[in-house]
Amino acid sequence: MDLSINPILLVASLMVASTPILLAAIGEMVVEKVGVLNLGVEGMMIVGAICGFAIAVETGSPAVGFAAAAIGGAILSMLFGFLTQYLLSNQVATGLALTLFGLGLSSLMGQSYVGIKPPSTPKLDIPLLGDIPVLGPMLFSHDLMVYVSLAIVAGVWGFLKYTRGGLILRAVGESHDAAHALGYNVILVRLAAIGFGGACAGLGGAYLSLVRVPQWTEGMTAGAGWIALAIVVFASWRAGRVLLGAYLFGGITVLQLNLQAAGVAIPVELLSMSPYLITILVLVIISSDRNRAALNAPASLGRAFHASS
Repeated sequence: MDLSINPILLVASLMVASTPILLAAIGEMVVEKVGVLNLGVEGMMIVGAICGFAIAVETGSPAVGFAAAAIGGAILSMLFGFLTQYLLSNQVATGLALTLFGLGLSSLMGQSYVGIKPPSTPKLDIPLLGDIPVLGPMLFSHDLMVYVSLAIVAGVWGFLKYTRGGLILRAVGESHDAAHALGYNVILVRLAAIGFGGACAGLGGAYLSLVRVPQWTEGMTAGAGWIALAIVVFASWRAGRVLLGAYLFGGITVLQLNLQAAGVAIPVELLSMSPYLITILVLVIISSDRNRAALNAPASLGRAFHASS
């Protein structure tokens, strides 16, 4: 049994493993910030995975595949938005139905793509920075989507904290009735956030099928969407903590894979379930202080909006 783990490879693998979860979680955080609870993240991710994979295979371009994945996830999220914002359907039930629909649709779309290898996504290898000993291979030799995910997190943080649009979005999430009384179009703001969340989930799914695996396998998200939902709660609806939570989960995932490869005398099944067990444990600890959890959550989260005028 060899327990020697290369820290450079560990950190580099951590960033890759965390990216799909990070993309889905930051998108869902924006959706929940506006007061909407979308439990269909898993469905949007898996549809993004097959859309991105299929288009990348057909065009030979991973970039076009990622764009198609974002569009596919956004379209599916708009279905959720129409049902919950215009038809006022229950958000929890609609989100669960969206996940089931996405899983079934992706299975149908992906039947002819099983066993096909997608075009490779090139690594960026940032000049000068990539040549730095130790830090270069760790942080500056990844594919573009790793840095795009970090840029999205920074952009969301800045948007919510410093812009008028971010203030409006947070106002709708805290009190949609007050925002409506001030003249803001609550439904339009919520639809925009839902579309953004769907696009991010689609990108996360495509990263799984084009970079992380890379191949198409039915149900390949394997609960990643649910982990993204849990990370939003873990992060207390803050962008910086979403990054921390996603990288923590990614780190645990990579570590358990390394431990399996090293032949540690722990059942493989227990190692495989460890990231999910630790996520549940963290959520239980956070939820133990209900007053604090309620204080951080958007006040209108999960509540349907119906304009009185």
